[in-house]
Amino acid sequence: MATTSFPDASPRKNKAATPAPPARRGPAGSGAPRRAAWAGACTAHASPGDLVVTAAEPEFARQFGLSADEICGYGLLDLLRSLVPDRLREQFTALSAGRLRRFTERVTGRDGSGGEFLADVTGAAVRNPSGALVGVVVFLRRTSDGGPGGPVLSALDAQVLEGVASGESTVQLASRLYLSRQGIEYRVGQMLRRFDAPNRPALVARAHALGMFAVGQWPPRVLPERVR
Repeated sequence: MATTSFPDASPRKNKAATPAPPARRGPAGSGAPRRAAWAGACTAHASPGDLVVTAAEPEFARQFGLSADEICGYGLLDLLRSLVPDRLREQFTALSAGRLRRFTERVTGRDGSGGEFLADVTGAAVRNPSGALVGVVVFLRRTSDGGPGGPVLSALDAQVLEGVASGESTVQLASRLYLSRQGIEYRVGQMLRRFDAPNRPALVARAHALGMFAVGQWPPRVLPERVR
């Protein structure tokens, strides 16, 4: 089973996997999202057991610096990483077990140069007429914060994020930054929504995944190029 870690700048490839021709449509009743509803998204197909890519559109492969042929054999969980640890694996497990027909998750991936990008991924089960799971189709669409350079914060929001990452409470942040507690909560809430994070630890994890912080520095500091 593939893991969610990135052992190096390139996703790990499963050499034993055999590419299969891409399916243009899911079988009737598969529950796969309509392609038209995901304008601007690119698609890949994977085997349901090990989530190894069996076919992909060239644009999907290009996100990772690969060709459509080269990406076959890579594990989806090596190519994509959830911003909440293990959540993507859990979603695919529920999909394979029949507990979900589809899901959408915010993820990060690595391009050919090793840089990270942010994207929304929708996974859907593909079933044959008898209801048996025969594959998984994945729609990937990069978000606006996933472009070159990544998300940018105001100077004050960057200070708030640094404080959250270093474990400061709302009261401590308010005192240090000369803001009200409501002002701190408002700014934290805005960042939670922007980064689609359910809580403060997830916000910090996502900021780390997007390369917002300087490496090896404590207390955490947002990179100057991520501050406007």
